[in-house]
Amino acid sequence: MRRLLRNLLLALFLVLVAGPVVAVILYRFIPPPVTPLMVIRAVEGRGLDHRWRPMDKISPALPRALIAAEDAKFCEHRGFDFEALQKAYENNESGRKIRGGSTISQQTAKNVFLWPGRSYVRKGLEAWFTVLIETFWGKKRIMEVYMNSIEYGSGIYGAEAAAQRYFGVSAAKLTQAQSARLAAILPSPLKWKVIKPGKYVAKRTKKIGKATGAVRRDGLADCVA
Repeated sequence: MRRLLRNLLLALFLVLVAGPVVAVILYRFIPPPVTPLMVIRAVEGRGLDHRWRPMDKISPALPRALIAAEDAKFCEHRGFDFEALQKAYENNESGRKIRGGSTISQQTAKNVFLWPGRSYVRKGLEAWFTVLIETFWGKKRIMEVYMNSIEYGSGIYGAEAAAQRYFGVSAAKLTQAQSARLAAILPSPLKWKVIKPGKYVAKRTKKIGKATGAVRRDGLADCVA
């Protein structure tokens, strides 16, 4: 019985502690080749267009737009924005439209290592992986992986694939306006359109464009510069 318990504890340690640590350290140095979501979408028949580009081959306008749209305190927090989480909780408890409070770090942890869903198990693992990538990667690497793994449309993953598909340019040539448009379709890239957007996305694009100017002016994206 003791041997069985010892083996069970060892297995749990390998799965929940050692395995994630090794995976995070590995991806600190090599690009994640594919994510669980990419596999799921490919099985659904949506295709898979994913082209990794290092940070210096992506226009600095894109990380600024993503910070403005998704996580204004990205350079300040250690993976979790508790104020945003509290606001999201209060918003959802009031019965209004569900609002997320996840940071870019949390989204990166989920996108790269986990599956879609809202279960407590997945959220717990997301928190653990968030702590790990904040510890071993740092902000610049987190943003680099985020920009290369995020879903920008049906079968479209990463800044390079999105830039080529929607604008016919490389990720390095994205303008501030184009970057704001890409950021505006998050977090619903399968619902909202980059090209010929509806009123909501068009309005959100303008809002992000203005906020991006503040991010640049106030140095709120210095951690990824």
